[in-house]
Amino acid sequence: MSTLTQQLAEYQAGFKQRAPADRVAVMEAATAQLRATGIESAALQVGAELPPLTLPDANGKPVELRVLNADGPLVIVFYRGGWCPYCNLELREWQRLLPQLRERGATLVAISPQTPDNSLTTAEKNELAFPVLSDSNLAAARAFGIAFTMNPELVELYAKAGNDLPTLNGNGRWVLPIPATYLIDASGRVALAHVEADYRQRAEPMQVLEALRLGSIKPHV
Repeated sequence: MSTLTQQLAEYQAGFKQRAPADRVAVMEAATAQLRATGIESAALQVGAELPPLTLPDANGKPVELRVLNADGPLVIVFYRGGWCPYCNLELREWQRLLPQLRERGATLVAISPQTPDNSLTTAEKNELAFPVLSDSNLAAARAFGIAFTMNPELVELYAKAGNDLPTLNGNGRWVLPIPATYLIDASGRVALAHVEADYRQRAEPMQVLEALRLGSIKPHV
């Protein structure tokens, strides 16, 4: 079975062959511009405390992250939305490895700015058996320091492609989280943080599982 990194690279290579060169150039420039802001280093880092956040799941039921974390390690995956093919590859890979994650005593949640209805569509399409939470007001993305406002060129490109994010996310804004994966230990502290300005790059789930297997996620004192 291919790793998530291999799946993402394969999709990226195909996209570059299919997409118009000017579209690829706009996206490449936007990614470079975003990385240059320093958003990756400004995001929540290892050792930080899990923010007190309550978000609705795909059915509108409130879910408190700290309550989930009370049962043991918590893996939080921030993704852009169900319209993003890289995100869908990532979510499906986590679903495939979900039994192994649970064997290690960890809980998994995925968070995007989508409305609960659109989160439900994403969960059903990818046959996800873990909570998919809605961060329409961007409280979680901002608390983790990973929210950014899309530049005008990118907004125009996305709008032309039919990705009406202000409507999909129900907040009227062209704001997204950069992809990020956090492993929160049993004491509620960040034990692993993978924050990536390039939307095509994601944390490798097997590395998170390996950290849990080796018992390297120790409670902080």
